[in-house]
Amino acid sequence: MTHERWTLRTENTSYTVRLSPDGPWAELDAWGPLGVEDGPSALDWSRRTHFITPADAAPAEYLPYGLRPFTGSELVASRPDGDDRGMWWEFAGAEADEGALHLAFHDEQLGLRTALHYETVPGTDVILRWTEFTATRELRLERLDSAAVNIPVTGTARLTYLTGQWSQEFQRTQLDLPRGTFTIGSRQGVPGHAYAPWLAVQDSEAQSAYGIALAWPGNWHITAEAEPGGVVRVRAGRVPHEGAVCLAPGETLATPQLACAFSPDGLEGLSRVWHRYERHLTGERLHRPRKVLYNSWEATGFDVDAAGQLELAKTAADIGAELFVVDDGWFTGRADDTGGLGDWWPDPAAFPLGFDQFITDVRALGLDFGLWIEPEAVSPGSRLHADHPEWVYRIDGRPGRLVRNQLLLDLGRTDVQDFVIGTLDRLLGTYDISYLKWDMNRPPTERGRPGAGRVDLDAEHVAGYLRVLDHLRAAHPDVTVEGCAGGGGRIEHATIARTDVVWPSDNTAPLDRLSIQYGFLHAHAPHVMSSWVTDAPGVFDPRPRSLAFRFVNAMCGVLGIGADLRAWTPEQRAEGARWIARYKEVRDVIHHGEARLLGSPDARSCGVQYDAGDRTVVAALSTGSLDGAPLVPGRADRLRLRGLEPGARYRDTATGTTYSGAHLLHHGLPFAWTAARDADLIVLLRE
Repeated sequence: MTHERWTLRTENTSYTVRLSPDGPWAELDAWGPLGVEDGPSALDWSRRTHFITPADAAPAEYLPYGLRPFTGSELVASRPDGDDRGMWWEFAGAEADEGALHLAFHDEQLGLRTALHYETVPGTDVILRWTEFTATRELRLERLDSAAVNIPVTGTARLTYLTGQWSQEFQRTQLDLPRGTFTIGSRQGVPGHAYAPWLAVQDSEAQSAYGIALAWPGNWHITAEAEPGGVVRVRAGRVPHEGAVCLAPGETLATPQLACAFSPDGLEGLSRVWHRYERHLTGERLHRPRKVLYNSWEATGFDVDAAGQLELAKTAADIGAELFVVDDGWFTGRADDTGGLGDWWPDPAAFPLGFDQFITDVRALGLDFGLWIEPEAVSPGSRLHADHPEWVYRIDGRPGRLVRNQLLLDLGRTDVQDFVIGTLDRLLGTYDISYLKWDMNRPPTERGRPGAGRVDLDAEHVAGYLRVLDHLRAAHPDVTVEGCAGGGGRIEHATIARTDVVWPSDNTAPLDRLSIQYGFLHAHAPHVMSSWVTDAPGVFDPRPRSLAFRFVNAMCGVLGIGADLRAWTPEQRAEGARWIARYKEVRDVIHHGEARLLGSPDARSCGVQYDAGDRTVVAALSTGSLDGAPLVPGRADRLRLRGLEPGARYRDTATGTTYSGAHLLHHGLPFAWTAARDADLIVLLRE
C-alpha cells in the first residue's frame, strides 16, 4: 500500500498530513515554517508501542475510541442500546485541492462515515479544521471533537491560556506541562468568563508558538495531553449539554471549526497571526471607521429619561464623540433589574415627545444613535413571559432559578428566533439606529424543553443565536453590532465573524483593564476590542491613574467613553477632547496595522506598538514605581520597539526628536514618568 501524503501551505507555514503506515488513520507529518516538510518527520515515533497500541502512540489527526483505546480519542460513538461502542473505521478516500483537503473514513458495521476537513485561509497563516459525520443507521455520539492537534516538543511544553472571572477576564496564564493532562472549558452555554476557547503551546527549548482557537459560542473543551515520546496532543470541540448527540439514519452533523496557527516569533508573532485572521473575518466591515462612542450606563444606570440623556449627549458631542448609545433602562417596566426584559418598547414616560423625536434630537447634535438590548432574556413579570411561558428553559415539575432576576429564552426554538428577529427588525426599521449592543447576563440553568424529547439544546441555541446575527448582518448591513455577555463571556470566532466589536469586560478600572486588554490582545485584534474611559475605581488593583492613562489605555482598541461627563471639570473635558482628537488621527493605524505587545502589566512600563505604512504609533503606560528623579539620580524608562528598519530614521511628530531604527530597537523609546505623567501616545514617522 502506498501511504499518501498531502501538504497545505499558507503564506509562511506548511502543514503536512500523511496516511499512517501503522493503520487506517491520518497523522501529522510536519507543521511549521515553509519547507519544514522536507526531511524525515520529527513526529515519527509511532512504532514504539510497549503496552499501548500503534494508534495510541501515533500523532493522529483524529481517531475514534476503538482504534485508540488508551490515550484519548476524539470520537466516541455507539448504537442507542449501547452495544458496539467504539469504531474500527477504514480509509475511504481523499479529495485534495489547492488550500483544501478532505479525508474520508467509514465504519460500515457501526454505520458512521467520518470526513476530516482542512482549509487554508487566504492572506493568513491559519488552517481551519473540522469534522463531519454522516450516519447510515441510528447512532449516539458521546464525544465529537473538532480535531486533534499534534505539537512536537523537545523539552517541557509551556501552555499559555486566558483565565478569569466576571470583571477579570482574559488574564494571561502560563503552565509548564512536562507530562499529564490539562483541560479547560465551559458548560455555561457560552464560552464563559473563566476560560477563553484559545490555547498556545510552546517548546521550552524553542521560540516558536503554536495556537488553536475554537469557533463555538456554546459549551466547549480544550484538552492538552503531554504524551510519551515528545508531543503535546490537543483535542478541542463542543460539549453536548445532554452528554451525547443522537443521529438519525441519513443525518449529517458538522463540528465547529478549529483554527490552527503557527508563528516562529513566539506569542507576540502568534498574536499577529490571530489579528490578521480576525481582520479577514471582519471582511469589508473592517474599512468602516469604528466611531468614538459615548455609553450612558455608568452615568445614569436605569434612571433613563430624554432630558438626562440629551444632556449627556450634548456634552459627549462637545468633546468629540461620534455616537451616543443608550444602555439598559430605555424600555417599559425597567425601573431596575427586576422587570421589563422581553417587552422591547420604548418607555413613553421616559420619552414623552416620543422615542423617534429623542433620536432626532440626539442626531441633531452630530451624533449617531445606538441602543442596548438583551434579546435572549425575559423578566418573569413581563408581558412576553405571561404570553409565552413555554419559551423559557425549564424542567417540568422543577423550580425555575432566577439569575440577575431574569430567565433565559430557549433560542433554539424557531418561534423564539422569529420573535427576536421581529423585535430587532421593528426597532431598527422604526427608529434611526446605527449601533446595537447585544448583551447576555445569565447562563442557562434549568436547561430543558418539556415535550421535545432528547434534543441537542446547546447546539440549537448556538444555531439560533448565529441565525439571528446572520439576519442582522444581511438585513441591516450598515448597523454596527457589539457583542457582550456580562462583559467577555461570549467572545470567540463565530461571534467575531458576525459582529463589529466585542466588550471584553464590565470592569473599566484603569489597571484592572490594562491586564484584561493585555491578555485579550494575545488572542484577538485591536479593531474588535471595545474599551471605555470611565471614572471607575480599581477592583483588583486600586492604585490611582490619570485621565491620560485611562484614555491611552482605551485607545489601544476601539475608543469609547462611559464616565459621567456632567461631573467632569471643564479642564477634564478639554483634556478628553484633546485625546479624542488624537485618537481620530491614528485609529486607522491602530485598527489596520500590525500590533506588538511591549512589556507586560507586571513591568514598570508597558504598551502596544502599531505599524502601518510609514507610521508607528506607541501607546505607552506607566504601571509601576517611579525612578526617584529628580531627588535622586534616575533615568528615563524605555520601551524597546520591534519590527522597525534598523537603518531607517523615525521622527516623533509631536517633539521633532528623531531616532534611528537601531536605537529604538536596542535602547528603546524613552519615557520620563512622573506622578502627573503616567501615559503617552507617541506617533513616529519613518523618514
